[in-house]
Amino acid sequence: MPLHHPRREVFEASSLEVAPRLLGAVLRHTTAQGTVGLRITEVEAYIGDGLDPGSHAFRGRTKRNAVMYGPPGHLYAYFTYGMHVCANVVCSPEGEATAVLLRAAEVVEGESLAEVRRVGASGRTIPHRDLARGPARLVVAAGIALADDGADLFGGRFELLLPDEQAEYATGPRTGVSGAGGGGAFPWRYWLPGDPTVSPYKRHPKSDD
Repeated sequence: MPLHHPRREVFEASSLEVAPRLLGAVLRHTTAQGTVGLRITEVEAYIGDGLDPGSHAFRGRTKRNAVMYGPPGHLYAYFTYGMHVCANVVCSPEGEATAVLLRAAEVVEGESLAEVRRVGASGRTIPHRDLARGPARLVVAAGIALADDGADLFGGRFELLLPDEQAEYATGPRTGVSGAGGGGAFPWRYWLPGDPTVSPYKRHPKSDD
């Protein structure tokens, strides 16, 4: 599908609108090691203050989630489970807090570099579909670090290209979110049906549904 460079204004919309538009988009990240390009196949939307119990911004602004309140079109990166970094695209006008979590992708550029990053010193073989299948794997394959929190997706080392047409997509509850935010009232996980790189759904044992 043809891709284009979007205007930043596209990301001034709520994450609920932006999330499905990111399906099929390509995120490129260039470092000293080279460039890795990811075709996004699965995302989750999160919204702000007091509205979304699954969101980092549910109880307001903190040092950790400050980038969510900043200008749209930037990267919100955070540390989770004491070991992983996850990456989000910040949406909505500055001062609001919505973001789209990048859950899974297909590596379409720089596969050898992505594989080296995933394999590390283990020497094991990783199937192509699994290189960026899941939010933590995606970040490792792309070479995204916690230090990239706040990085501009419209310049520098990052490039984000959107598909010219909206891809067909499916929706459902978000993965691994506890409480009400992980239930059927928040079907804000979006994915490309049948794509082998989409991560398996995992219900949190303490979600409401």
